[in-house]
Amino acid sequence: MEEHFRAIIESIGENPEREGLLRTPLRAAKAMEFLTQGYEQDVEEIVNGAVFESSNDEMVIVRNIELYSLCEHHLLPFIGKAHVAYLPSGKVIGLSKIPRIVDMFARRLQIQENLTQQIGTCIQTVTGAHGVGVVIEAQHLCAMMRGVQKQNSTMVTSVMLGRFREDHRTREEFLTLAHRG
Repeated sequence: MEEHFRAIIESIGENPEREGLLRTPLRAAKAMEFLTQGYEQDVEEIVNGAVFESSNDEMVIVRNIELYSLCEHHLLPFIGKAHVAYLPSGKVIGLSKIPRIVDMFARRLQIQENLTQQIGTCIQTVTGAHGVGVVIEAQHLCAMMRGVQKQNSTMVTSVMLGRFREDHRTREEFLTLAHRG
């Protein structure tokens, strides 16, 4: 990957041997490996058995989970936050596991629509919940730095599964609580 970054630097007319760029190909390769580490992760490793029996059947929400991903169309970042909720059906998942699941899918080349779906489906599968809701709000540098160059636009996507899709009251409760404060 380092050699490919060197070639990119050369192809834009820069000299990869000048002082400021000497280690840039290596640093860029390491950064790309970090930003795409989600390909090396799997759900079982992340959850690590942290699904516990519980009699709670009320909504569980984790709000404002910051996320950083790369747009698969331009390899530019999109940055935002996810709100994730589920309705337990005898099992709850460890609190830290939801943000870890968000990160696992976000640290891949993505489009926001698919990212939202992947998170929801994963939480549903892992917990066996009665329903799952996911909302992601993000700003896309591909729309801010190039193209339409709209600095204040935010993309919002949602996925509603199970009771979040079937029952408008459940969906409204989630959306109200997710955007409070």
